[in-house]
Amino acid sequence: MQRISIAISLISILLCSAILTRALPDEPEFGYDEDSANGPQHWGDIKEAWAACKTGQMQSPIDLSRNDVQVIPKLWGLKYWTYNPQYATLSNRGHDVAVDYLRGDAGSIDIDGSSFSLVQIHWHWPSEHTIDGRRYDLELHMVHVSPQPDGTNKTAVVGVLYKYGSPDPLLSKVEQYLGDIPKENEEESIGEIDPSEIMSGKMFYRYIGSLTAPPCTEGIIWTIDKKIRSVSRRQVELLKDTVLKPYAPGNARPLQPLNQRNLQLYLSKKPLY
Repeated sequence: MQRISIAISLISILLCSAILTRALPDEPEFGYDEDSANGPQHWGDIKEAWAACKTGQMQSPIDLSRNDVQVIPKLWGLKYWTYNPQYATLSNRGHDVAVDYLRGDAGSIDIDGSSFSLVQIHWHWPSEHTIDGRRYDLELHMVHVSPQPDGTNKTAVVGVLYKYGSPDPLLSKVEQYLGDIPKENEEESIGEIDPSEIMSGKMFYRYIGSLTAPPCTEGIIWTIDKKIRSVSRRQVELLKDTVLKPYAPGNARPLQPLNQRNLQLYLSKKPLY
């Protein structure tokens, strides 16, 4: 009887261990804790394809400092654009929450004669870019792509910064779905989402940088709206509660050196969109 009891106890322990193992999320490939072995300073060492995270000279995000900026009194090279309501899905990518447009007619921007179609919107908390050293509470990225003849894509990202205040209209449209995608790589259809809910200002920073997460690909055209919008604390907390716990405290990459890149501030008489 004693042997049977011991065997039963061992089986119970093994079962409990297996259940706990399944319940715990896998260690993410990369993280944002600077004291972690997979933190931002180690991204370039984790995979050979991520080497640019360590060796790149045009990395993002950066501080948008008035001391480094060249002021241009018109939006040369960037035409006005219009965004359209389009069907989308909301997904939990583990390290962030993203809105993906199902078709390519959610709108586009024209930069130096090339058309870039809006394909995705996602969020970082706190903001990744800073303005004159100030970090804000949230940053939205509108990812646009332009297919090239060789089968690759050129990428342009419009960044929008937020501080705590009244709720953000776009997040107000999607927050009801956040609780339905608690697991990584799950997605939820959310009907039509209008990108024009993201109201624009009349001043924009422009520079050439990189993706702010691995593989840190360079050559990304960044346009950062100088107008600061508002978002409620509750909306940011909902975003945090959706992603994997290792990313919940924050998913903002540390600032990268400017390395003598051109940083421009464009002025316009009317909003871009």
